[in-house]
Amino acid sequence: MIYQVMEQSSAKVGSVFDGLYSSAPRPAMETIKGRASVIDGDTIEIAGQRVRFNGIDAPESAQNCQDAKGLEYACGRKAASALDKFLAASRPVRCSFVEWDQYGRFVGNCFRADGKSVAGWLVESGHALDWPRYSNGIYAQHQTAAKRARLGIWQGQFQEPWDWRANRADEIVPTTVAPSPGLTLLGSFSCNIKGNVSSKGERIYHLPGQKFYRQTKISENKGERWFCSEAEARQAGWRKSQR
Repeated sequence: MIYQVMEQSSAKVGSVFDGLYSSAPRPAMETIKGRASVIDGDTIEIAGQRVRFNGIDAPESAQNCQDAKGLEYACGRKAASALDKFLAASRPVRCSFVEWDQYGRFVGNCFRADGKSVAGWLVESGHALDWPRYSNGIYAQHQTAAKRARLGIWQGQFQEPWDWRANRADEIVPTTVAPSPGLTLLGSFSCNIKGNVSSKGERIYHLPGQKFYRQTKISENKGERWFCSEAEARQAGWRKSQR
């Protein structure tokens, strides 16, 4: 089946991932095209640029689900592996621009060389969910078909990826580390330095093991963010917590 998905213009048409956008403007891009490396079930990399699929959410690389018999399996890794095979069948991938997110990822609608929608296939095959908060229900019919056929995660029990991440806020960080050759499932456990804005507006970063690390929550709506290194945090204007 060939999915037809309306491509949005590069002008901002509303928040695609609430709270993830940087206040600093970045130039719009119409499309990005090339051979894709899989990062996880809803993120790829093309020529060094991370691309997050618009309007869907797939299980995280570290996430497990239950199959029809109630046995746990690595649904996040399975989604990424399925995506890798799907993309390999018709290269290259072309993605139309929707928005930049805060982590420098190109958020877009992506298609294989044969015109098939990547996000549409992921949802209809049961490897991802329509994310109505951001998709306006564009993949709702694909999801209904997957649910009826009990495909992928619909064969058993699972937790929605957005809820799974919310319950692990202290562990999960954005996928920003460059992938290794081949299928690399980095998930979201790479950049673990917390950039917090204090009540006085001071920008302070916390390292794992410091006194206030675990209790520090990151709110992108307040301009807070994750960093991959202390040098990156300092360069962005944050200072290290004294405790």
